[in-house]
Order: sequence, then C-alpha cells, then structure tokens
Amino acid sequence: MSKIALTEKRNPQTVNIDLMDSQQIARTINNEDKKVALAVEKTLPSVGRAIEVIAQAFLKGGRLAYFGAGTSGRLGVLDASECWPTFGVEHGMVCGFIAGGDRALRFSIENAEDNAELGLEDLKTFNPTANDVIVGISAGGSPRYVLTVLEEARKKGCTTIGISSNPEAKLKLFSDIFINPIVGEEAITGSSRMKSGTAQKMILNMLSTGAMIRIGKTYENYMIDVRMMNEKLVDRGCRIVSEIAKIPYEKASEYIEAAGRKVKTACVMAVKNCSRKQAEQLLADAGGILRKVIN
Repeated sequence: MSKIALTEKRNPQTVNIDLMDSQQIARTINNEDKKVALAVEKTLPSVGRAIEVIAQAFLKGGRLAYFGAGTSGRLGVLDASECWPTFGVEHGMVCGFIAGGDRALRFSIENAEDNAELGLEDLKTFNPTANDVIVGISAGGSPRYVLTVLEEARKKGCTTIGISSNPEAKLKLFSDIFINPIVGEEAITGSSRMKSGTAQKMILNMLSTGAMIRIGKTYENYMIDVRMMNEKLVDRGCRIVSEIAKIPYEKASEYIEAAGRKVKTACVMAVKNCSRKQAEQLLADAGGILRKVIN
C-alpha cells in the first residue's frame, strides 16, 4: 500500500462530525479553518520570493499562468480572471488553466487530473517563454496534469512555483519555489476543497496582488488602474481621484471623464493641473508609477 498523503488522512478532531447538530458542525469546521491562516503564515518567506519573481517577470514583459485540477484549477482561473478588472492589465498577462478545460469549471471531471496530455496541450496553448512564471496548484501535489506542466515549463526556461498542502508533494521536484501551507487533515477526509482550498485562495491573493503592487498598480492602497465597467466602479474611481487629489467628488468625476475613465491619468491631471496628453506622458516617463509623478 502506498503512503497516504497528509491531505488524504483522517482528522481525529472530526471523527464524530456526523453525530453533531448543525451548530456543532459549523463550530467544528470553523475551528479547523482557524488553522489555515497560521499555516499560510509559515510560508510567507516563500510567498515573498514568489511575489518578487512574478513582479520582475511582469517588468520584463513576462506573464503569469496558473495550472491546476479540480478546486485548485478553479481557484487559479478565478484569481487570473480578477486581475483584468482590478488592476487594468491586458488579457493574457495573467492566465488560468484547469484540467478538463472550461467545462471543468462547472462540472467535476476527476480523471482529467491524471491526463498528462491535457497538461501539454494547455501549456502549448499558453505558449510559454523564458520570461514567464508558471504556478502549479495541487492540494496533494501529485496529479500528472500539474507535474507535466511544471516539468515542461522548466525545460522552456520558465520559473516554476508549486503550491501544495502536502509536504511530500511530487510537484516540489519541479518547483523553483515551493509554497507548502501544512493545514493538516481536512474536516471531511480528503475534501481538499476545504482547508487546502482556503489556503490556496489566500496565497493566490498574495501572489497576484503583491506582484501588482510591486509594479505600480496601486497608490497607497487604492486600485488606481481599476477598469470602470459599471456604476459601482465609476463611483469608486471618482472617490479615489477625489481622495488622492483632495478635490470635490463632482470635480473628480469631471477629471475621470476627461481622462478617458483612467483613474491614474485623472489623478495626474488634477494634481498637476495639466492636460490628458501631458498626464499620460508624465506617467510614461515614470514607468506608470503614480507616486513618482504626484509626490
């Protein structure tokens, strides 16, 4: 019998969970979830290195791609899809791939994770270069889909990052940076969508957000490259300009429209009292970093 991965072991704290009432179930699961942030905290040195590697890749024109199966793949696709509206990056700068394709986002295609050919196909679709960073995500750390992607990406000169809750994950062998939040056994044996999935979500948040901060996609904690695609986001953009430039909301709204609904440009126009063209040139000269222009 093969050695049981930590993510597949039985949790001694929840063996009687089927005898509990609803409040007890909620409390028990919550007690297990409390362990996740502490496990992630122990990985922060590796997370910090990964953030810097990703940021440097972006500055060189490189991209970031997540690959995973099941819950891990869905979380990667989720994080990638949120980068476009939040940070105003171009489509394709951050990509997410899940074993089994888009259908696997809604339906469980469990055998896809064992298919190395699917990994090769998805990696070919991404078409990596040596400037790109490839992140393999897996709770147990052994699906052929993810291992194949990481192994092949390394051959192409990519920097590889592995995320797994299993300290003996096979993907560690193909990862330049290994991020290993040891969250312990799941409340329901083997249900890695729970604590392992929560840890993955927290780490992916840090990787993408941290890298975007490092390349100037925020000013203080404002999302200054937000794409204003609905009323809520237009309102947010106006409030950001109002607060950064210290001008009334109504005036900020005027600058937003004059700047082509670009928050960063509107901020420069308001602070420097210049035209849109001048503001865009000032930002270009500063590498797009707003703080360098208005401070």
